[in-house]
Amino acid sequence: MTWHPAARPRSVLALGHGAGGGIEARDLVALARALPGRGVSVALVEQPWRVAGKKLAPAPKTLDAGWTALWPALAAPGLPVVAGGRSAGARVACRTAKETGAAAVLALAFPLHPPGRPERSRAGELVAGGLACPLLVVQGGNDPFGRPAEFPEGHKPVEVPHGDHGFKVPARAEPGQEEALDLLTGAVSDWLAGLGHASARPAGRKG
Repeated sequence: MTWHPAARPRSVLALGHGAGGGIEARDLVALARALPGRGVSVALVEQPWRVAGKKLAPAPKTLDAGWTALWPALAAPGLPVVAGGRSAGARVACRTAKETGAAAVLALAFPLHPPGRPERSRAGELVAGGLACPLLVVQGGNDPFGRPAEFPEGHKPVEVPHGDHGFKVPARAEPGQEEALDLLTGAVSDWLAGLGHASARPAGRKG
């Protein structure tokens, strides 16, 4: 775990990575920079397979075991712990939310289905996470793993316009890359503040 502590924390946000990358993903890095100033300590969680230098992610059951094994350390500060992650990490957070007793779930770039295979829906995992606790989904508008309009009612995501699965936007898109990440971090921090897990955003301030 790589910690980004808040000076006066109200909560902990644990963020897991996807199957194709690590904790250096742009959305995870942006949240780790933005949220400590809002009273949220961020823990970027690297799965054991990545720590071991392996190239391929293991089965979902193994990912869930790696995540839940770290939960006591995440809960050690005695603060509400929000489970989160991007892509495969979002699936893990949703699947384990009830078991861990997560205060809420943040799903970034949730892979609703494999690209071009909408019939292989993973909506059940998302719904299970939402039944366990408050849930926020943030999704790129052009994510091939599930565009915002494809999500089930009651779980419609905050959309990052033009964003792909990694929240990258085209060079000439509006909003641009920096603004797209500001939108993401602002939506997450305001959601956490609404739950009482972050401080309110000062007027006129981004993120």
